[in-house]
Amino acid sequence: MATLWPFISQMNPDASTIAAGAPIEVDLSPVAEGQDIKVFWRGKPIYISHRTKKQVEEVRSVPLSNLPDPATDQSRTKDGHEQWLVVIGICTHLGCIPIAHEGNYDGFFCPCHGSQYDASGRIRQGPAPLNLPVPPYQFVSDTKIQIG
Repeated sequence: MATLWPFISQMNPDASTIAAGAPIEVDLSPVAEGQDIKVFWRGKPIYISHRTKKQVEEVRSVPLSNLPDPATDQSRTKDGHEQWLVVIGICTHLGCIPIAHEGNYDGFFCPCHGSQYDASGRIRQGPAPLNLPVPPYQFVSDTKIQIG
């Protein structure tokens, strides 16, 4: 058994691999209303948007019947923190990276094939079949979130 241990041990992930999948904390205090930031978690871009009251009201007024992948804004945000949107910034069509605050819906625009998402990350137009995914996250304080 002792001779097998080095062989078995080398199959364990190294520290950088473990860290790549670890949760991350993000300080939201420097993000002004109407702005967003992009961070990386598990090698994926994560958009964190500090939405204006107008943006929240607009996305909440859209009838679900108008959405290709129906989802309420409330189901995509955390209670008491409706102004914050956290999504994985990978287009659900072919995996390109959308641009924030572009397109016809004040959300995200995919430059590869023209998919457009609203300020809730919901697909509104174009070939993408699904909304931008919401990663697992939680508020650890009023100004900090943990993703993962």
